[in-house]
Amino acid sequence: MRKSYHAAHLYMILGVVSGLYYREFTKLHDFDGRTQLALVHTHLLALGMLAFLVVLALDKLFRLSGSRLFTTFFWVCNAGLVLSAAMMFVHGSRTVLGRPVPVGVSLPAGLGHILLTAGLVLLFVLLGRRLKESAPAHGPNPVRPFRAGARTGISSGQEEKAERRRSGRPG
Repeated sequence: MRKSYHAAHLYMILGVVSGLYYREFTKLHDFDGRTQLALVHTHLLALGMLAFLVVLALDKLFRLSGSRLFTTFFWVCNAGLVLSAAMMFVHGSRTVLGRPVPVGVSLPAGLGHILLTAGLVLLFVLLGRRLKESAPAHGPNPVRPFRAGARTGISSGQEEKAERRRSGRPG
């Protein structure tokens, strides 16, 4: 669980710093067009911080960490996000500077998104396994019949007295 917390915290810091970089770098160069630098900020915050906070909550509920599949998911997903964000950073910075973006940037960017997708697939496989393990053997929760006082905190004797009063019978 600590890995997910630390990853979320790191991505929060990187997301905020990348947003600051985007704003200041474009102002410094009097750039007002579209650039991928704006996407770095949102990718790091959404796919990094928020996603790992959700994974942290799921880990608390379903004990995801500690398995090889979780470790594989964690590192594949992180590698994909870092690679994607780094290539968006390079692409966006070169765009702001008015320099051509090398063709070689698109291959690692695509690989990063493929790794992100593979990591998310691994997460859903692991979550599906944990849900199957935690499901009761008899299927969904059975409906339990109501017992007097079970939910109200009233004893059955008090419930009988209340029923007699409602019906008008002497107590």
